[in-house]
Amino acid sequence: MTGNNENRQRSFKEKKLLIGLITVAAILLTKLFVIQIVDDKYKIDALNNSMVYDIVYPTRGIIYDRNGKILVGNKVAYDILVTPRQVQKFDTLALAEALKIPPDFIREKMAGYTKERRKIGYQSVVMLKQLPPEIYMRFAEIQYKFPGFRGQVRSIRDYPINAGGNLLGYVSEVDADYIKRHPDEYKPGDYAGKTGIEAARESELKGENGYHIYLRNSRNQIETRYKNGEMDKEAIPGHDIKTTIDADLQQYGQELMKNKVGSIVAIEPSTGEILAMVSSPCIDVNVLADIGKHYNEIIKDPYKPMFNRAVQAPYPPGSVFKLVNGLIGLQEGVLTPDMEYPCHQGYAYGSHKLGCHNHRSPLDFEEAIMMSCNSYFCYVTKSIMENKEYRTIDDAFDKWHDYVESFGFGKKLGSDFPSELGGNIPTSEYYDKLYGKNRWKFTTIISLSIGQGEIGVTPLHIANLCATVANRGYYIIPHIIKKSDGVEIEPKYYKKQYTKVDTLQFHKVINGMWRAVNSGFGSGGTASIAAVPGLDICGKTGTAQNPHGADNSVFICFAPRENPKIAIAAYIENAGFGATWACPIASLMVEKYLEGKISEERKPLEERVMQGNLMPNVKTK
Repeated sequence: MTGNNENRQRSFKEKKLLIGLITVAAILLTKLFVIQIVDDKYKIDALNNSMVYDIVYPTRGIIYDRNGKILVGNKVAYDILVTPRQVQKFDTLALAEALKIPPDFIREKMAGYTKERRKIGYQSVVMLKQLPPEIYMRFAEIQYKFPGFRGQVRSIRDYPINAGGNLLGYVSEVDADYIKRHPDEYKPGDYAGKTGIEAARESELKGENGYHIYLRNSRNQIETRYKNGEMDKEAIPGHDIKTTIDADLQQYGQELMKNKVGSIVAIEPSTGEILAMVSSPCIDVNVLADIGKHYNEIIKDPYKPMFNRAVQAPYPPGSVFKLVNGLIGLQEGVLTPDMEYPCHQGYAYGSHKLGCHNHRSPLDFEEAIMMSCNSYFCYVTKSIMENKEYRTIDDAFDKWHDYVESFGFGKKLGSDFPSELGGNIPTSEYYDKLYGKNRWKFTTIISLSIGQGEIGVTPLHIANLCATVANRGYYIIPHIIKKSDGVEIEPKYYKKQYTKVDTLQFHKVINGMWRAVNSGFGSGGTASIAAVPGLDICGKTGTAQNPHGADNSVFICFAPRENPKIAIAAYIENAGFGATWACPIASLMVEKYLEGKISEERKPLEERVMQGNLMPNVKTK
């Protein structure tokens, strides 16, 4: 009985093994049938050596301003491609004559391709870019005489409005390093955004390459379309982008900043949308269209036009920072609006004196803002640092630091614009390390009272401060892209970021800012040149010390006073007092945006600004 059981078990195992083998064989046969008969993908891979993929490049997404004007569009460009392995003997002189280039250029190119023959294989490479249409058409007529050479039509960037070169950024052909970082997305000959919006929104703007497949015979000659084009893939255009920028305001800002070094940033306070971002000197959009041709010239320019000062230059904010110290003093209860402090052309401490311009004394809080009194804000900051509520100055300073950081300073604001820097707000640990624990006091850091010393901020930070005051205590992270079809923006660009100062304190600052502009000439207001009847502009001047030359001119303002539509910061390097250059520039921008034009009464001011040349190495045209 035992033997019969063993035989039955062995027979059962053999049947299971046979069923398993049959199942595996059936799966393999089915897979083979699919590969050989049903799915063309494997056939195409096997035939790759006899197939030519002619890349069809997509049109890149269009970039619009907030009102629907095209900032960056597309136009047709004509390139000449060569497939070195398909090239036969040809008349170099005839080809050079047709393309209007030196024969040596062709010889050098072909010699280079020969050296890279193994690497290039049967790929086509671009020999000439962006030919004029008439030359391209002349070549197309005789292309048959030059096997291995062919034309390619593709779109390149076009700029209908000369506005925002630094802002928009440029597109150029990807290099080996870029391909290495994006191996699955880009191949030689592809283009990508390298700076500005073009880089920040590359994934939406770029689109997706298509291709046409052709068959090649044994003599490497293209014969026909593969399967009559059934396996071709159409290029998918990129998504259009709508920006927050007002093209007219951006262009006007560039005109005002001609022959000046610095930047202007304008924000819509209620939304955080950036209306204009001017960095001067800026890149002309005609240069962007052919960046490769002008790259060396741009790099050697001592004024660094590729450098976006609006988000990358860490400046001392100067007197506009007095608003922050004043608000902290109010919130901490060490300052009330009616407190008066004296000023005898400065704040004296020991044998030193932090100077101030001549004005009446003593002053209350609103008057101190209106006249931008250095001495007053030294007293205010001293009260903050020596507040008896805190055990040590380190504790008081840490609290001050928390307040300042809540205004967005000392960190990246989180804008959707690339290359934003965070600036610097010093910490108590920094001073402990520099001077020793309990070895420093208010007079050691007195320059922070007036926005000097170790404070570093970008013009974007300063404009955001202005928007925060305009909003009575909160800001929405500044951003440059609007939500549109196929393009989302992050939820953080809708969220209010509140400071640690109560909203009730802000009207006390705004009163002083309004008086600074609207008190009338001769009353002491430092920004009276910015006044425009009916606009209720509120502003604050700043003069930031500059160790590399003349003082920097700074001004922030918003308008109108109630329900503000624009908040703006102008920062002009080596331009002296805030009221001299930054103040008129910012106020002209506000008037242009809100009124659509400059009044006749202010035309002379506009003319003076536009003719002003603060770049000694540049001649005014």
